[in-house]
Amino acid sequence: MRWPAFGFEIRVAVRFLREGRFQSVLIVFGVAAGVAVVAYISALIGGLQRNTLEKTLGAQAHVVLTPPEERVTPVLERGDGNGPPFTDTQARAQRLRTIANWPAMAALLEARPGVAAVSPMVSGAALAQRGEATRSVTVAGVEIERYARVVDLAPKTVAGTLRLAPGEAIVGRTLADDLGVRVGDRIVLLSTGAVGETLRLSALVDLGVTELNRRTVLVPLRSAQSLFDLPGGATRLDVTLDDVWAAQALAAELARQLPVKVESWQETNAQLVSALNAQTISTRLIRGVVLVVVVLGIASVLVVSVVQKQREIGILRAMGATRGQILRVFLVQGALVGALGSAFGVALAAAMIALFTRFVRGSDGLPLFAITLAPSLALQVAAMALAAGVLAAIAPARRAARLDPAQAIRL
Repeated sequence: MRWPAFGFEIRVAVRFLREGRFQSVLIVFGVAAGVAVVAYISALIGGLQRNTLEKTLGAQAHVVLTPPEERVTPVLERGDGNGPPFTDTQARAQRLRTIANWPAMAALLEARPGVAAVSPMVSGAALAQRGEATRSVTVAGVEIERYARVVDLAPKTVAGTLRLAPGEAIVGRTLADDLGVRVGDRIVLLSTGAVGETLRLSALVDLGVTELNRRTVLVPLRSAQSLFDLPGGATRLDVTLDDVWAAQALAAELARQLPVKVESWQETNAQLVSALNAQTISTRLIRGVVLVVVVLGIASVLVVSVVQKQREIGILRAMGATRGQILRVFLVQGALVGALGSAFGVALAAAMIALFTRFVRGSDGLPLFAITLAPSLALQVAAMALAAGVLAAIAPARRAARLDPAQAIRL
């Protein structure tokens, strides 16, 4: 007899699952647990990595261009004229230098695809004074509109107005506490060349790192140029990209094309990159192990089902069911188990994420970091479980299809 396309396989597969209800429920929940673990761990690690990158890159550029270091090239030969030239030389003291023709270089960078913003800066060490209080600081002369596109200062501003008019400065909140100042007060900056300038505080910022809050002073670019005797100069160019992971490739390309020193955030945060890579590898290992466990679990249940349903399989074969149909019956069983387990597993993962967000809090009472189950991640994990179900069903399905009808009915 002929059956409608795949209707026979689906009906028989559902019936087999319903008859072995206890086994079916156990394996479906086993698959759901595996899917939930994979989805939750993936979402957790992804949220942790995004939070770490936001905190790390929230106060620094993705690519930094600076003048090349000054070096001393040994050219003298040994006194007797027979030996090799001297190679042991003392390192030359580095001084503040400007990037040659930096406006044209900045315009060239801004025109490149993938570059979000470019900000010139004059950076140097100075002393900040207020009355008897003195602190060593790092002065950064910037154009605030361009710099704010590299480092988003708006959410980091805790007092005052985010602006840098002539004669104004923005400082870290810890430095303000150390000097005993607030918005509207004045401080004196003294450079290493004994050049001083009095500036009024227009805002206080929290950069998320105590050391940065203790040392950072932002001033107008022209003020820093005067303070460090670099008229019209810039000691570095900060570059922000649309894709943070493209920084290393861009830095390597710029280093070959431009006569400057180029560093990406991956180079300055090598340990962080290693930690992120280790987390990614760990997540993939967890996925692989859970996938193997799911496959073995489904395969073991379907093997038992084949043994238990030998008479039924023999009768179906005797009624005209082909080997291909019997094969597809068990493949459909595996797919159904994978699909049901995926649905329950994604729902369980969403519940776990909601519980984490609700009950795991930091010292400030806020969630430690944002964690969400992206639809793309949920679909990816569900597809993995569905594929695992079909893969696990292949061996039992082939065994069932090879059963001899007459011999199966006699068992």
